[in-house]
Amino acid sequence: MTMEFTDRVTRVEPSATLAISALATELEADGADVVDLSVGEPDFPTPRNIVDAGQGAMDAGHTGYTTSSGILALREAISEKLADDGLDHGTDEIIVTPGAKQALYEIVSSLVQDGDEVVLLDPAWVSYEAMVKMAGGSLSRVDLSPHDFQLEPAIDELSEAVSDDTALLIVNSPSNPTGAVYSDAALEGVRDLAVEHDVTVISDEIYKEITYGVEPTSLGTLEGMADRTVTVNGFSKAYSMTGWRLGYFAGPSELIDQAGKLHSHSVSSAVNFVQHAGIEALENTDEAVAEMVEAFEGRRDLVVDLLAEHDVDVAVPDGAFYMMLPVAEDDQSWCEGAIEDAHVATVPGSAFGTPGYARISYAASEERLREGIERLADEGYI
Repeated sequence: MTMEFTDRVTRVEPSATLAISALATELEADGADVVDLSVGEPDFPTPRNIVDAGQGAMDAGHTGYTTSSGILALREAISEKLADDGLDHGTDEIIVTPGAKQALYEIVSSLVQDGDEVVLLDPAWVSYEAMVKMAGGSLSRVDLSPHDFQLEPAIDELSEAVSDDTALLIVNSPSNPTGAVYSDAALEGVRDLAVEHDVTVISDEIYKEITYGVEPTSLGTLEGMADRTVTVNGFSKAYSMTGWRLGYFAGPSELIDQAGKLHSHSVSSAVNFVQHAGIEALENTDEAVAEMVEAFEGRRDLVVDLLAEHDVDVAVPDGAFYMMLPVAEDDQSWCEGAIEDAHVATVPGSAFGTPGYARISYAASEERLREGIERLADEGYI
């Protein structure tokens, strides 16, 4: 039997980050010692109080279905967190999802249809493009690489990309893969364009709690943006809860109503006891988060210094735990060679829409970061 597959599936490629990680796993299975700098996963364990809350919730019998949009106590905690960020969303304007990626998928699927134009800021996280293509949308891209990955100097280019035909603009600050935190002036430029052309904006704030000396602004707090911004966040990065799969989005009630239908017919709800652990994360984990962020900042500085010793300059990130390393024009071949020859896993910049770079994740120990940079130098990759 020959199966025929839909266009929505065949027009997208597998996740480049997960593909590189799979290759690293294969090499490790063959006995190789791979320094994996490819996946954005903190190397810290989930804080103990969160684990205890999850186990306690299971012991208490919280193992059945929940309300599709999430348990009320978690949505209340999220609403309070958003209020601390300057955003006003009641519990009826929040949907809890199994991971922030699911939140983004539901939003894009609810807002984008065949032929709709979506604007991305490159480098852009790999799954944005795939989600838009699966929804039938087309892409207009703005390259931030000539501006050290900052948006403010590229506002004129963004204004050329955004028009009355634009259905959606996706903004990710702090950014994956660059770690850039966009200035208030840049976000005000986004606001002006969104209002002028009546564009809905996704503000992906999954790394908002991981910044170094800067305070990121939530886009939805700007005048004129409350009713056109959908804010996405989650627990994977700041709380080192990648495998727990817990995220959320908040936005106008009409979007919540429509996206809620997709949510209920696909995943039903996020896992019950994981949601209880999420409450603990939001309410009692600030100190652990601060300790992890301090460690990430030290690792960032270490990698910048190690690269400088080899005369490699990088745009120093202000958030997240990534940086973009300038490499050969054929970044795909560079990354494949780096993992095969140096056993160091990175992600090609072309996967993010920006060839000529490789993304390094410094969510690894200082020892492994030193080892990775040394191997790349020894094999002639830097």
